[in-house]
Parts: sequence; C-alpha cells; structure tokens
Amino acid sequence: MHLETAEALAGAAEDAGLPVILQLSENCVRYHGAFAPIALATLAVAEASSARVAVHLDHAEDAELALLAIDRGFGSVMYDGAKLDFAENVATTRRVVERADAAGVLVEAELGEIGGKDGAHAPGVRTDPEEAARFVAETGVDALAVAVGSSHAMTERTAAIDLDLVARLAAAVPVPLVLHGSSGVPDETIVRGIRSGLTKINVSTHLNAAFTGAVREYLAAHPAAVDSRSYVAAGRAAVRSEAARLLTLFASTSKETG
Repeated sequence: MHLETAEALAGAAEDAGLPVILQLSENCVRYHGAFAPIALATLAVAEASSARVAVHLDHAEDAELALLAIDRGFGSVMYDGAKLDFAENVATTRRVVERADAAGVLVEAELGEIGGKDGAHAPGVRTDPEEAARFVAETGVDALAVAVGSSHAMTERTAAIDLDLVARLAAAVPVPLVLHGSSGVPDETIVRGIRSGLTKINVSTHLNAAFTGAVREYLAAHPAAVDSRSYVAAGRAAVRSEAARLLTLFASTSKETG
C-alpha cells in the first residue's frame, strides 16, 4: 500500500456507504523503509474519512512488528506463523494475542500455506478443520486465514476454492474465516465462498492491476505528462471505483447469508 491506495479505499467506502479495512503488510513497511511514516499516514486517512475505516497489519511474520502495530494504535494485526511448525506457531501467536488483548486489539493468524500457485493448490497444504479448531482454542485468535485453494499475486481470476472445505472450517472454527489471495478468484466464486462461511476478503493484486492499468492508459493518452500526481490520480480513481464495486458485492452477499 501507498498513500494513494489508502485514500482510494477510504473513498470507496464513502461511495458505497460501507466499512472497509486498510491493510499494511510487512512487505509494505519494508518498501517504505520504516513503519511509522506509512502507518501514521494510513491512520490519518482512516480518521479523516466519513466512513467506518479500520487499519490492520497484514502478514507480519515478524512478531515484533505485530507488537509495534498494537502499540501504535492499529485496530487489528495479523501474525503469520504459517511457516512454523504447529507448536511454535501457537506459542508465538499466543504471545501476540496476550499483548493485543490487553490493548483491545484483534488478532488474525494463519494456518495452512497460502503461498505461490503450486503450494497453495496442493492438497497437503490446505487447512485442516480439526487442527484449525485446536489452533483457535489454544491461541485465542479473533480471525483465521485459511488455505482453501486461493493463491497470492495471481493476475488472472481463474482460481478455484474448495467450498466444501470452507463450510467445514466455518462449522469447526468459532471465529471469522479470512480469504487471502482473492485476486485470483472470480467474483461468483468469492460470492459462493462468502455464502459458505468466509467473512473477510483480502483484495490487493486485483486493485493493483486496476491502478497500474489506469496509469498506463493516462500516460499513453498524455505522453508529455511529467507531473506524477496527474497519472497517480488516475490510478487512485480506478482503485476507488473498483473497490466500491467489490465492497457492494461482498456486502450484498453477506446480507443474503445472514
């Protein structure tokens, strides 16, 4: 995320009349060179918006970064210990949960691998419902990211998710389920996933593609442009429009289910 993304998503929430979650990842913090500048800017965008806007730390494999976000006023954090063995994942996640509970902050965790295309689509890395229930009970997390067939960074919307597994996970786990890698999943499949039990849908690559496409179009139409604000604004507008569409789609599906 950069500042224009945060502005676009807050604007999309205002346009749709719906809440939204702004997410900063560990990779995003690394890109900006430090946590504070982008974190404080994103918190400021959220506070200034007329919509209900939450700020969340996404995919922090460094527990210390999750603890920093808790201390700096984020409403929720994700500690991602999916690469660890079960016991170590539980122990470290529990440490983050204890700090978060004291601050009134929610914690998302991950069980199962949501990685590149091959790993995410291999049956052996799908989240097991019984193990997921045990993990939630032992850690006290508030939301769980599950591996059900989606994959990060897909630029084509061709992924299939295991809807039966989603339903079994929803029945086994008493906290909201999170879908990562949704950019590779078609709209209609996401809708079916929400109906099957998914609650939080993370969208990044798909919106990045909208942003980049709009910038390319602007520069093609204005080859003499040198003010970066002009073409970045085109990208921001494209993200705002598409994010509002997705928010409306997801919310309408949620209303149908409950």
